[in-house]
Amino acid sequence: MDQSTTITIVLACSIAGMAAYLIYLQRRLVLQEKRQNQSGNALILQAYERLLLLTDRIAIPNLINRHPANAISAVELQILYTKAIREEFDYNITQQMYISPAAWKAVKNLKEKNLQIINEMAQQLPPTASGLDLQKAMMQYLVANPSAALQDLVAEALSYEAKQIL
Repeated sequence: MDQSTTITIVLACSIAGMAAYLIYLQRRLVLQEKRQNQSGNALILQAYERLLLLTDRIAIPNLINRHPANAISAVELQILYTKAIREEFDYNITQQMYISPAAWKAVKNLKEKNLQIINEMAQQLPPTASGLDLQKAMMQYLVANPSAALQDLVAEALSYEAKQIL
């Protein structure tokens, strides 16, 4: 074999090796992108899960079930409920970066509407009202105004958006 044939063979092998390496790098990048998309989707789905839990936890009927009103005044219960809603909301506030602005607005509206209901019902009661009186007034309000209970609507919107990711 002469020198030019050897150089041609070495050059051909080098080019083939470089091409194989470039194909390898390209496939690796594609796999890396897929993994990033999957982990990104997982974070987004976790955000929707947490916000569904938030929606459930700040729903007025669930607040009533979780916080008994025995032996406390309506004012104390009002403070307890508003604090619980704000803490739950504040704990989950960073989830807004993973969901649509419309979904986040729905969650915020739920929080604000529930705070409004609690505060309005508490203001309508006499200063000596018990926590049980406040709970009763809130439940009567929700029964009389079913559209005020936004938690189901917000939960449906969150679930719908989460399913679009799957």
